[in-house]
Amino acid sequence: MKRDNYRLQFITHSSDRYTYAESARLALEGGCRWVQLRMKGTEECDVEACALAVQAMCRESGATFIIDDDVLLAKRIGADGVHLGKEDMPVAEARAILGEGAIIGATVNSFEDIECHIQGVRPDYFGCGPFRFTTTKKRLAPTLGVEGYREIISRMRAKNIAIPLVAIGGIKKADIPLLVASGVDGIALSGSVLRADNPAKEMQEIVSIINHFNN
Repeated sequence: MKRDNYRLQFITHSSDRYTYAESARLALEGGCRWVQLRMKGTEECDVEACALAVQAMCRESGATFIIDDDVLLAKRIGADGVHLGKEDMPVAEARAILGEGAIIGATVNSFEDIECHIQGVRPDYFGCGPFRFTTTKKRLAPTLGVEGYREIISRMRAKNIAIPLVAIGGIKKADIPLLVASGVDGIALSGSVLRADNPAKEMQEIVSIINHFNN
């Protein structure tokens, strides 16, 4: 099922070399099977056009397609789900709009954020970070590092909170073994893949690392 693809997520990013759609294509070519379309500060019509193009690529590859923030766009085009930031629509409201079949992720920066979410309608996964400083996000929360994830996961286990936790924020290929060892359920990447000389090959190597730990 497409929900199971969450262990390796690619968040679209643009650069001098690649558009948002091209970044998604490269991630898919490298074997990633979860793409979140994130296009902050872009005109709504441009976001929808790109969303339709990336959604088509994801469907062809059998990949999960998630839209950042925009619940109504996700509903309109039939995306697999949506990822909600801390200042976006509440999970309960998004669930009412999208239905039980949709995947809903939520951004958290601390165990206290997680506790707030489990009081009501729960998301399907948490995007937790940032791991380290990243230029792809404004108003960055304090970085967690490996120890921060260990602490959060320990507290989640103590409270029997079984919602998958996906690490995000400035993660590089070399960080993945330590992060997996910390107990996180998944890894989300963005700019570090596109900065590689060959992004598709970089993603292939990351997929191999993730598969090694999950076998």
